[in-house]
Amino acid sequence: MSVLAAATIATTMAACGGDDDSGGGGGGGGGTAEDNEATDPGMTEDSVLIGAHYPLTGPAAPGYSEIPTGVQAYFDFVNANGGVYDRQIEWEYLDDGYNPTNTGQVVNQLVLEDEIFAMMGGLGTPTHNAALDLLNSEGVPDLFVASGSSLWDNPEENPYTFGWQTDYESEGKIIGQYIAENLPDAKVGLFLQDDDFGEDGERGVRQYLDDEQIVEVQTYTSGNTDLGAQITALQQSGADFVIGFNTPIYTALSQLTALRLNYTPEWFVSNVGSDPQLVGSLLERFSSGAVTGTSLLEGVYTTDYLPTVDEVDNPWVQLFQRVWDESGQEGELTNFRIYGMSQAYTMVQALQAAGRNPTRDDLVAALEEAGGDFQGPALAPFRYSSDRHAGISGMSVSRIGANGSAEELTPVLVTDVGDAEIEEYDGEETTPPESGIPDEEAIG
Repeated sequence: MSVLAAATIATTMAACGGDDDSGGGGGGGGGTAEDNEATDPGMTEDSVLIGAHYPLTGPAAPGYSEIPTGVQAYFDFVNANGGVYDRQIEWEYLDDGYNPTNTGQVVNQLVLEDEIFAMMGGLGTPTHNAALDLLNSEGVPDLFVASGSSLWDNPEENPYTFGWQTDYESEGKIIGQYIAENLPDAKVGLFLQDDDFGEDGERGVRQYLDDEQIVEVQTYTSGNTDLGAQITALQQSGADFVIGFNTPIYTALSQLTALRLNYTPEWFVSNVGSDPQLVGSLLERFSSGAVTGTSLLEGVYTTDYLPTVDEVDNPWVQLFQRVWDESGQEGELTNFRIYGMSQAYTMVQALQAAGRNPTRDDLVAALEEAGGDFQGPALAPFRYSSDRHAGISGMSVSRIGANGSAEELTPVLVTDVGDAEIEEYDGEETTPPESGIPDEEAIG
């Protein structure tokens, strides 16, 4: 048990139903005799301030800049139904342009000037890494980082930081196993972002594919848009199957560069870089209209840990469509907005579990104590505990079809970092409560 959990266990157990302070919150029940009180910075009697950093401008803005609009839509939905313990959730997100130097500056503003109660969904591996020391030294809950890096699962050194999505090493393992079992003769090339994103993915892949099968490894630096050398090296190596751990812009750029070089391998693009609608729009823009739609992506393998916007019969997608329509914001529901709403749904559960008047440490302890049992749209369970701050534990493999549709190739597979085996998830699919807001009574 961590120091934080031990220090606040009584508060957390009370928040999870250990006493009579179990009402209110997200429209989930009646009030209690206890009044709201201000506790730590950002937590007032009638509001709680949550902050984040995103690339609203710059090379990573396409797609990622939509995530906070999804968060806003869901928080507005909860606020319209009473908030959490009669508090309104205030959401402040700032632009860092996917530049770590900028991230340090905007997080400094959020923490020291604007005094957020917690950070949620700060985006990017190199960018959020620049904020880790400040958030943890100031004791600010740093929840649900929008990145699958293993950096976020280190409760001893960074006790306030938690991951959310499936980590890149686990994803790499699932990708590697799929290729080993279904494409054992493939000559594999790796195309990687040159930071922990690519390194973690490669580490997972190599647990199932050996040096003989991996014939070439190429990396790119975010911001450098000329991929001629990398794609040429992959082509000359004889790689007929390329695994990409890259952002959407670099999926589009790598596909266009391969097209120009008449290089036609099969591709497996990690979840981060595979959104068909976004990559299709980037392909059209970068090619000045020479490539249209998602036709260039047909047959590309990828992974999923959330339902996607094309699953119109999925109850979570139906809920998020309703929330988005009610928000009045411009644009359509996208997978990036579903991602943001899904994180916001988890955040509401964390605030509920922390109790009526939580401190920042109470919020962290509540997530350690109850977060592993949180329900939501994720395809696999969370791994939160007092000694693990890792998020979603698995994903499925799919293949992109016509018009960006997805063909599921595997059931949901769960694993962990290191030598943990990959197993088929045997849990039940979840459905949202009728209200669309987490059932507080189910958290304890």
